[in-house]
Amino acid sequence: MQLTAEERARYNRHLALSEIGESGQEKLLSSKVLIVGAGGLGSPAAFYLAAAGVGTIGIMDDDQVECSNLQRQILHTTAAIGTKKVDSAQERLQALRPSLIIHSYPIRLTAGNSLEIIASYDFVVDATDSFSSKFLISRACHAAGKPYSHGGIQQFSGQAMTVIPGRTACCHCLFHEDDEPPTASGEGPIGAIAGVIGSIQAAEALKVLLALGDPLYDTLLTCNTLTMEFRKVPVRCDPRCPVCGSPNIQPFTSNHEV
Repeated sequence: MQLTAEERARYNRHLALSEIGESGQEKLLSSKVLIVGAGGLGSPAAFYLAAAGVGTIGIMDDDQVECSNLQRQILHTTAAIGTKKVDSAQERLQALRPSLIIHSYPIRLTAGNSLEIIASYDFVVDATDSFSSKFLISRACHAAGKPYSHGGIQQFSGQAMTVIPGRTACCHCLFHEDDEPPTASGEGPIGAIAGVIGSIQAAEALKVLLALGDPLYDTLLTCNTLTMEFRKVPVRCDPRCPVCGSPNIQPFTSNHEV
């Protein structure tokens, strides 16, 4: 794939980065990322991945746009209230980049459809707001062997972690399905924390796709916007993990092709 004149102009800032350059941009244009959830986290993640030149983006969400979403879900506009989130997202993303290929899934991810859908993507962004969905994404990504970014927000705080199935600690190593915390309905979050964590998830996706830097492997990044403190918490594979637990799993090193 050779870049067109329009693509060279659009991505000239990427082309100027030695870590990306022309070959890296071509790789992004041939990459496919699935974003599960077109809400607070999915909005900035989708915008930045589309702007970066990811060739194909899948958007999955079965909800409609509500007025209360607009405080943090920047993919959507007042005019989109009452419409499907995937339709609103597609309209905004293709206004940003008309050549973007978008696959819309106005459905919920389930045990029955997850493996088939995820298998066709190179990376998955978990932008959901429930632990049951996060556990399902984790299991499906492990079954399909696809890397993914875990993200979560609540009130003024957020967290993110990147997982390579079978090679790094996963969400099940951190959280247990039997201990799902109650949903913090009506307790925020502040809109900007969604932008912070969703943008980090986009950056992590780009780093994994391009094998750049040090993604959040075996690491939980936490952010508190009240104090502006960021912490990196080491995470180890749990040998009792029902998804990835294995004595053969070794710590993952960065700059590795997936």
